[in-house]
Amino acid sequence: MRYLCLIYLDEQAEANLSEAEMGAIMEAYGKYAEELQGAGAMLAGEALQPTTTATTVQVRNGRTLTTDGPFAETKEQLGGFFMIEAKDLDEAIAWAAKIPSATSGSIEVRPIMEFG
Repeated sequence: MRYLCLIYLDEQAEANLSEAEMGAIMEAYGKYAEELQGAGAMLAGEALQPTTTATTVQVRNGRTLTTDGPFAETKEQLGGFFMIEAKDLDEAIAWAAKIPSATSGSIEVRPIMEFG
């Protein structure tokens, strides 16, 4: 079954990290991605630009409305994701717990809806 692991983190805290601290985090992410790939569990994964680059789109009464920034103001922001293959939710949670940002942010695990 496919699961999406959504990575939520505090962008402000991350922006204040030293170059060495950020380098260590990126190295940990590289090792995590290698482990996922080696297990055949990684389907996709990407980091997102900061929320300052986001545009929210809504259609109301046939008009397209855009707003700079994310849809909601929150303490933690969506920073990226991994789409994984796991036999069940327990295995997906085990993989999510290994994501480096799980120690400072939150990882939301959601099954992907299968159609047809």
